[in-house]
Amino acid sequence: MEQQIKNSVLSTAREMIAGGLVEGTAGNLSARLDAERVILTPASLSYKTMDCSDLVITDLKGKVLEGTRQPTTEMALHLTCLANHADIAAVVHCHPVYASMFAVNREPIPSLIEEFDIHVGGDVPVADYQETGSQALATEVSRHLDERGAVLMANHGLLCVGKDLEDALSVALLVERTAKIVWGARLIGKPLALPESTHAKFSPLYKRSRRAARDDT
Repeated sequence: MEQQIKNSVLSTAREMIAGGLVEGTAGNLSARLDAERVILTPASLSYKTMDCSDLVITDLKGKVLEGTRQPTTEMALHLTCLANHADIAAVVHCHPVYASMFAVNREPIPSLIEEFDIHVGGDVPVADYQETGSQALATEVSRHLDERGAVLMANHGLLCVGKDLEDALSVALLVERTAKIVWGARLIGKPLALPESTHAKFSPLYKRSRRAARDDT
């Protein structure tokens, strides 16, 4: 299982590049190995050349247990989200163009399509600006994840969570796609909101999936 998760970290990192969610060595990933250990991508290393020996394993307090490289500079962001939310097992932090436009405007991405409610839980909120790599940023971002699968970081980028890395990546791709749809719809005219009855029907599906993930841990 540990090797499978390591392989998933590498494949997800390369999919982030292929999907246009990051460029260069930007962004970072994490996944739970068990109740006490987390695997993280290292700092400043190309995803194209990264292999399993480059990955870093820490405990939830950030003590390095395995690996020779420095963990991502956003380690606190990942560990705080995982420590505070037992119902998530993976974190994807990326800088997609359209979602980042909302982040620099400090504007939530509205849930204007039904699948957004189902897979993200509703509008994507914006965490207040805090300095990159700081515990203040980690704490601020984590508090927005109780009932959402994604949060924007003001003037920074996007963080998404899931039951595994594949799930977290799919959320990131959906958020970026929706941000692009909203951006384009505003150029065409005025986007219309979904009925409140639709939100009431579909957003609880996300909350139930999070509860199910928690019950399985």
